[in-house]
Formats: sequence, C-alpha cells, structure tokens
Amino acid sequence: MHISEGILSAPILLSGGVIAAAGTVIGLKKMDFDRIMPTALLSSAFFVAGLIHVPVGPGSIHLVLNGLLGIILGWGSFPAILTALFLQVIFFQFGGLVVLGVNTVTMAVPALCCYYLVRPWIHSKRSNKCRMVAAFSGGFLAILFSSLLMALALGFSDAGFITTAKLIIGFNIPIMLIEGCITMFTVTFLARVQPGILEMNSQPGCSTATGQLEK
Repeated sequence: MHISEGILSAPILLSGGVIAAAGTVIGLKKMDFDRIMPTALLSSAFFVAGLIHVPVGPGSIHLVLNGLLGIILGWGSFPAILTALFLQVIFFQFGGLVVLGVNTVTMAVPALCCYYLVRPWIHSKRSNKCRMVAAFSGGFLAILFSSLLMALALGFSDAGFITTAKLIIGFNIPIMLIEGCITMFTVTFLARVQPGILEMNSQPGCSTATGQLEK
C-alpha cells in the first residue's frame, strides 16, 4: 500500500497531509493511558506486516492489518499507522516522507471506517459466528477501501496511472481474503481470552460488558 515519492500531484499530497494530521490529533486526544500499550503493540504488528512487500508499479502490496487496528483502536489507528509508516521510511525507505500523509490516509481512513461499520457487530449480543463474519468483513473491507483510495490517489494525480491502479486493486484481492481470515481468528481469540482489549473505544449503544460477549 506504499506509494512512492515523485508520483502524486501537489493537491493530493497536501490533502493527504492535512487529513493525516487531523486524524492523528484526534486519535491522540482520544487515547488514554490504558490504550497506549495495545496501540504500541498493534503499531509494531503493522510495522512488521509491511516489511514483506511486492512492488507493483509506483506502489506495493503487502499485509497491512489495518482492519484489525481499526476494530481495536478506532481513532487511535491514525497515530499507530503514522508512527509505523514513519519508521519504515526512516529505516527501510518504504514510501517516503513526502507521501507519508497520503500513505497514512490510505490505510488509516479504511481502518476507521471498519471501526464504525464492524465494531457494533462485534460488541453487540450476537453469536460467535456473527462475530466471526463481522471480523472477517472488517479485515476484507479495510484492504478493499485502502486499494480504492490508493487507486484514486494515483488516478487523480495522473491519468496514466489508471491502469496501474486497476492492477493494484486486482493484486490485493488475495490480501483481502488473507487479512479477513487473520482478523477473524484474532478477534475470535481475543473475545475468548482477553475481551477487555475489544472493549476499548466502545461506541455508545453497543454492549461492552465482558459478560455480554458471547463465548
């Protein structure tokens, strides 16, 4: 999901930087002491998952885990993803500092979307099967949305990248399925052994008591 430097137009870079900065500020304001450790762990998982990547034109495809980050961290996904991407740029030259904002947006915005779309189904009084389907959908949709945002960023920057953008979406289909499975198994495991992690950042109206999580 990394977009290389020297590809995107100035308006796209500026818009990405503004959105990433705003999301990070909101995420930090919503983060309390109890959420620091899970945020750090998931940011580390995101960092490691992105190390093995396959270049596709001006971008690349790899495991992201942003669906899982979104489900657990909510707005905290922005600072977590930004930090991991920044370290990848510094140590491995993945992406670049100029496109850091856009790369953050393409992964953090879908994570936040999954938080609002999927989280209620994980915390409501549903069967374990329903929770599994919701978690799989979160992992799948996060990569789908990220692919679409990346394609839009490339397409709006230069019409010549439209073909490459379509290839990126196609190549990410296996990643969507893999991330859906990883998210499903991880959420199911956490719901059984550490439900408190899934209860952080709970939305109003959703059932969050540990005893209300279906085993």
